[in-house]
Amino acid sequence: MRYSAEIEAVVQRLRDGMADGVLSFPLTSFRDEGDEGGEGGENHGSGGSGGELDLESYRAYLTAQLAPGPDATTPGAVFPACGTGEFFSLDEDEYRAVVEATVEIADGRLPVVAGIGYGWAQALRFARIAEEAGADALLVMPHYLVGAPQDGLVGQLRRIAAGTRLPLIAYQRGQVAFTADTLRRVAEIPTVVGLKDGHSDLDRLQRLTLAAPDGFLFFNGASTAEIQARAYATVGVPAYSSAVHAFAPEIASAFFTALRGNDEATLTKLLRDFYVPLVELRDRVPGYAVSLVKAAARLRGLPVGPVRAPLTDPGAADLAALEAILDTGLALVGAPLRRATA
Repeated sequence: MRYSAEIEAVVQRLRDGMADGVLSFPLTSFRDEGDEGGEGGENHGSGGSGGELDLESYRAYLTAQLAPGPDATTPGAVFPACGTGEFFSLDEDEYRAVVEATVEIADGRLPVVAGIGYGWAQALRFARIAEEAGADALLVMPHYLVGAPQDGLVGQLRRIAAGTRLPLIAYQRGQVAFTADTLRRVAEIPTVVGLKDGHSDLDRLQRLTLAAPDGFLFFNGASTAEIQARAYATVGVPAYSSAVHAFAPEIASAFFTALRGNDEATLTKLLRDFYVPLVELRDRVPGYAVSLVKAAARLRGLPVGPVRAPLTDPGAADLAALEAILDTGLALVGAPLRRATA
């Protein structure tokens, strides 16, 4: 056994969850305080108008997401306060409230992996809050602003690991990209148990999977990960996060089922008619990887509110395009536009 018994138990739950369902990254609900960023254009919205945390709405939203009904599988794990959950816009009190609510609603049914980030000192402040709130593990998001050499990437994770008992999943994206040698060193840290990949460099990723010890966890964390899910699986990384699960678990579940069942016809139909148009719309505006997800959730009647600045909500034209894409995707899997919250 590579890990302590306590950490090995969490790793096994994560491994089982990754095999049985997508990894869910819920949105964080904010109250709408009106636009404070000036006029938006036809296609692009104004500055984010998200106000204070709406914890009651978040609880209702997450309860619906984790009990989605007969047309959607329960996710394999839930990752609150990460990128899709606008971690970068939360203060420490809000972060605590979100993680505590998630732990309560998950109620031990699936692992809760909370996001942490910035430099190691600030990451540890969030790590201790997550630990106190009852999280099972932590996702270490890319550090703030600066590039760093490989030794520094290892040092960052060692510093964080020394300050929390929770298992860590490293996240390579943006300025964080591990070499195979660095991953070997990272995997020697007793509480680092996995890697989320957001680079989609399959050559590099294959080298990393071959360098990692047996049992080390990998998952596809690319934006709209379903687009590349088949490619990731060819290098031994079948598990993936799903932003679509945040607003349409029925679609996310249908794709997951088709992928596991090698149902090429369904995969092609969903990719061609839903996922590719969604990605093309997403790529129009920086930040739409979150803003469109939140807008789609609102279109379905889910109480998530607007994004916070510096993100912007989509304007009228992009919102209309999103609704048409969403209608198509839901029709493909036989699901209604609106979803009821608990």
